[in-house]
Amino acid sequence: MSWRFPPQQVVASYQTHDQAERAVDHLADARFPVERTAIVGRGLTSVETIGRMSWRDSTLRLVGGWAVAGAVVGLVFGLLDWVTPLRAAFSLALWGLFFGALLGLFAGLLTWVFAGGRRQRVMHSHVYRADSYDLLVDSELAERARSTLVLGGFPVTGAVRKDAISFRHP
Repeated sequence: MSWRFPPQQVVASYQTHDQAERAVDHLADARFPVERTAIVGRGLTSVETIGRMSWRDSTLRLVGGWAVAGAVVGLVFGLLDWVTPLRAAFSLALWGLFFGALLGLFAGLLTWVFAGGRRQRVMHSHVYRADSYDLLVDSELAERARSTLVLGGFPVTGAVRKDAISFRHP
């Protein structure tokens, strides 16, 4: 089964994705059928930034993760009444948070000790960037989109009829 997309035209091109989103928001505010639009990034580049995480940061992440896990387990035990004498679910969640944080701290410090005190984790962050972002609209609505954007003060590509600008769409 193949997908068929209606023919589309580039009605505007922007340098940032945020600018393209603002243009689509303006079209939506003008009751334009934005489900017939698309933002296409041109000239995509993959960018990966790399940094170091200190032993403190790494241990704090473990403390946070174990604390949340402990709180969830305590909450589930409390909600399902698995603990006798019966305690409030909130109380068990707090105790789980506390003991989870202690276990996380112990695990983080133990890992640091076994690494010989040289625990430095490498962090990776991966994003995609584009050289430009084109706003595409179904061909049958392209002129209406251009005139709506021009009325809103947005730059557009292609010709815009002067009589189309004077007509405001509801």
